[in-house]
Order: sequence, then C-alpha cells, then structure tokens
Amino acid sequence: MSNKPTNKKNKSCGIVMPISPNDGCSAEHWADVYKIVKDILSTADYDVKLVSEADDIGIIQKRIIQNIYNNDIIVCDVSAKNPNVMFELGLRLAFDKPTVIIKDNKTDYSFDTSVIEHIQYPRDLRFNLINEFKDKLLKKVNGTLEASEKDKDYTTFLKHFGNYKIAKLDEQEVSSQDYLINAIEELKVEMISLKNRSINDSLRTRRLRDLKTFDESRVAVMRSVVKKYFDDYLKANPIRRYKELLIVKDEIYEYLENNDEVREICTNGQVISELLDELIYSNKN
Repeated sequence: MSNKPTNKKNKSCGIVMPISPNDGCSAEHWADVYKIVKDILSTADYDVKLVSEADDIGIIQKRIIQNIYNNDIIVCDVSAKNPNVMFELGLRLAFDKPTVIIKDNKTDYSFDTSVIEHIQYPRDLRFNLINEFKDKLLKKVNGTLEASEKDKDYTTFLKHFGNYKIAKLDEQEVSSQDYLINAIEELKVEMISLKNRSINDSLRTRRLRDLKTFDESRVAVMRSVVKKYFDDYLKANPIRRYKELLIVKDEIYEYLENNDEVREICTNGQVISELLDELIYSNKN
C-alpha cells in the first residue's frame, strides 16, 4: 500500500486528543504524542492539525464542530478517557466519517467503542515500540481513507448497527445553529460534571497540598500572573459563561502553559491547572 493518501496531497487529518495534564500525564507528554502522530502523517502529505486549530478567528466551539465534521479523516487518542475527547469522538462517529482510534497501553477499552480497532502505543513512548506504532498508524490511516473513497457504503461505526440517516451540518434539523451549539455545550458540561463527581477525596486533597507547599505571598503572585493572562484570553475570545469556560478549559490551559511568565512563576502544570480551576469557578455565578 502506498504511503501517500489516495488523492495526492493535502488531505486534512484532524487530531482529537488530551492536551492538558490527565491521568498522571503532563501537558508535555501529550505534546510529545501529538508530535509523533503529526510527524509520521505529515510524511505522507496529510495536513495534520488539532481540531481546535484554525487559521481564522471565531467561536471555538463552532470551529471544533466544523473541523470534526469537515476533516477528511480523524485520528482520536482516547488515552486516559478524557471526557472532551470521548465527546468529540462521539460526534465524529455520529457523522460516520473516516476515523482511526489510538490509545496507550495503560488505558482500558471503552465498551461503546471496543468494536472498533484501536492502534496502541506505549505510554512511556519507548523508541522501538513507537516506530512500530507509527508504521501501523500510517497504514491504518491510508487504508481507512482509501476504503471510504472506494466504497459508497463505507462505515466506521454507525451503520454496523442498522440503517441511519447520517447527520449533516448543512441540514437544519433544529431551529437554529445557536440552539445546536448550546445543546452540545450542555452535553459537554454534563460529561465534565460526571467526571468531577467521580474524583475521590484523596485526589482533591493532594491537589490542594500542591498550592499549600508555597507561602501565601508566592501564591498571591502566582494568582495575579495567571489571572492577568486568563483575562487576556477572555478579551480575545467571546467567552463569558461558566459552561463555555469549562468546554474550552483545555485550550485555556494550553494558552497559559505556553506563556513563559506563567510557566516560570508557577513552576509546574499542576499549579497552573489548580489556579485555572479557581478562576473558572469564580465565573460560575
């Protein structure tokens, strides 16, 4: 099989994956995973981007949904079972468009998607096993895309269970686009709430101790710096409501973590995450 996509170059490949600390993995770990996936697929001339990325400026939620729908193929990393990732995977499977699922070897299969082949990689990103993973991933992406182009009845998931009319974003099956986006926001908030309720007391106590290891004056400085850039983010994006902030929390975290001043004063991603949680919760009312 060729290592190039079927119709030459610039087939779009969207990536759905965790980007902020999760399940003991740092933001840097997920950045390394993204680079591995992007590098191998770029050798075959795929245009690889996170589904949250775009060249234009617009509403983040709308951009993500449009990219999930429009990308020629999606690679979804379900490692650590991040709620946002699982939700976005659900959207793509509902559209029944070409999708490849990957996961690390520390993450169990989810019942609903276990019928779909998962390409596995080692969480410790060992070199020899990562090379095997890259070969398998490229073959799977090429094969999935070719199958979808050759077979008009191709299905990733949905049609295995019956005949369904697949949703299209240009079909108005709701009263307005705003209603659709709000409904999706509500679902994502529910998923995030379910995850938060499942976190045990010991974990919450451990997170609080991270900030308590610093004296009050240092914590005050960290809060001030994080709030400064948090406010800058809000000025650049039309986000005000608590539930909207929850939806884009990972993107805000990435914005803060990539800032040199924030990273220097906070020393680690866990502290940034805690301070971001405080700021988001302060916008609840």
